[in-house]
Amino acid sequence: MVFRYSQYPNIPAVNFPEIQLCVAMEATTCNGSVDGSPVFYLVGIPSLPESLFLPVFFIFLLFYVLILMGNALILVAVVVEPSLHKPMYFFLTNLSALDILFTTTTVPKMLSLFLLGDHFLSFPACLLQMYLFQSFTCSEAFILVVMAYDRYVAICRPLHYPVHMTPQANAALAASAWLTALLLPIPAVVKISQMAYNNSAHIHHCFCDHLALVQASCSDKTPQTLMGFCIAMVVSFLPLLLVLLSCAHILASVLRISSREGRSKAFSTCSSHLLVVGTYYSSIAIAYVAYRADLPPDFHIMGNVAYAILTPILNPLIYTLRNKDVKAAITKMSCLKTKSEIGTLGL
Repeated sequence: MVFRYSQYPNIPAVNFPEIQLCVAMEATTCNGSVDGSPVFYLVGIPSLPESLFLPVFFIFLLFYVLILMGNALILVAVVVEPSLHKPMYFFLTNLSALDILFTTTTVPKMLSLFLLGDHFLSFPACLLQMYLFQSFTCSEAFILVVMAYDRYVAICRPLHYPVHMTPQANAALAASAWLTALLLPIPAVVKISQMAYNNSAHIHHCFCDHLALVQASCSDKTPQTLMGFCIAMVVSFLPLLLVLLSCAHILASVLRISSREGRSKAFSTCSSHLLVVGTYYSSIAIAYVAYRADLPPDFHIMGNVAYAILTPILNPLIYTLRNKDVKAAITKMSCLKTKSEIGTLGL
């Protein structure tokens, strides 16, 4: 059999069997097995001793349960309570559903890793996890922009609010945010799938993060690093700019309100959203600094894990503690449940 040199342009086309054998072995090592895809080994947190795996498992499990319960509570409250059937809370249900999906993409595998020592992940599963993680990251940024637009119309153009924010318009805005986010990461995933990996590539992370996958490859990393940076800029700074412009217009409109009560009411309607935006971009900043700073790999990994968990766990707390309507709806649900339990007991 004659070995082809198309993938190795710098090697002269000679017919020595020893050179052909060496090049063939290099190709097999770098591109995985001939018959199958490479298998990824998730290292987790490199310096974490195995004796701490179980405590870390329980910490992540607690966070995951809180995320599921908090966001599910908001979903149920908005669906059940008629007073919350408004555009603002329709977008809030999108955000809560997104937070559940966002964490479910990564946390269950992390729990399996720390409890069972399940470090391995197939190539397709790893690509799917990376794609979903990136898609839901983009979705959150775009949904926050849509929510900022909703608050802008409600405060700056209240007379136009019923016309602009119809149920059809709300559904179109949410669908466009989701669809754009689902399409945006596809080029990066396709390029990652075409990179060369060892048969058992080590991913120095708790899940299949884009940069960790690029670093694990033995192909040229520059194009993928640049593409990831460009996508991160589009997803981070463009939505942030739109949100800041919306907040600036809202602040200007609030300051023009003459009565103190009116200013307080207008500001309270968007304060929860501002806190959510601040939490989201603070977690992005933590992950970015952890990657760019001259820190050990553990800090890089924990910065990204904090980004994956911090926002989904704080969003329900912000809306249940800061938003009077959501807080009242949850209190009402609790009272109804208590009354039904008392009635069941026959008291």
